[in-house]
Amino acid sequence: MGRLASRVAIVTGGSRGIGRGIAELFAKEGARLVIVGRDRSSGDEVVDAIVRAGGEAMFVAGDVALAETAAAMVAAALDRFGRLDILCHNAGIFPEVRVDDMTEAQWDRVMDVNLKSTFLATKACFKPMRAQLYGRIVLTSSITGPIVGNPGLAHYSASKAGMEGFIRTAAIECAADGITINAVEPGNILTEGLAATLGQKHIDAMTAAVPMGRLGEPIDIAWATLFLASDEARYITGQRIVVDGGQTLPETRSGVN
Repeated sequence: MGRLASRVAIVTGGSRGIGRGIAELFAKEGARLVIVGRDRSSGDEVVDAIVRAGGEAMFVAGDVALAETAAAMVAAALDRFGRLDILCHNAGIFPEVRVDDMTEAQWDRVMDVNLKSTFLATKACFKPMRAQLYGRIVLTSSITGPIVGNPGLAHYSASKAGMEGFIRTAAIECAADGITINAVEPGNILTEGLAATLGQKHIDAMTAAVPMGRLGEPIDIAWATLFLASDEARYITGQRIVVDGGQTLPETRSGVN
């Protein structure tokens, strides 16, 4: 406990699923939080839970694809807490549509929310982090794109692969200022959205492809994110951690059993 004591963190997409898991773990470890999302009611619910547990948090509503949201979340952290130490950029969308049916607007929206927002959030955080010669930026990427593909997710795959290309160069540009940038690549994580969308039959099939025999939980991603956001990872930058229960290890599905 207390690995993030005195630190101030922004968590985008922090009102549900993986983002909420990250926010709640960070709060337990002593971080003061700015949670960013589009749904104010869900965001306020997370803030209330953190405050009831003895933590400090606030919510900023906005679309991460817009520069004004990035500016607002950084301003909120500085106004409320006086500094900014950690950015966990977790917000993202993954609407399924195959390439033949995909519209230009659908492609652009996924790129804006997943990839453009990475640039906007990172750029907005650079100035205060550089001023204090300290910063930890952790992106929620995916195994889909950097390692594997999935029909219906070409736009999502491209956005996540692009995200990891971005961190390699951005990490070089800010390394001398005490800022690290890394990514966590989740496999299939059982969130409320996944359960509601796919149904039990699909979830069972996904589970059968994981050597550990279960889907991940938000806390599994939160622990990896916590490591990269802490001083324990102070000499790691431009890297990625795969958290998938071994899903990407077998050469074929028959290798799982």
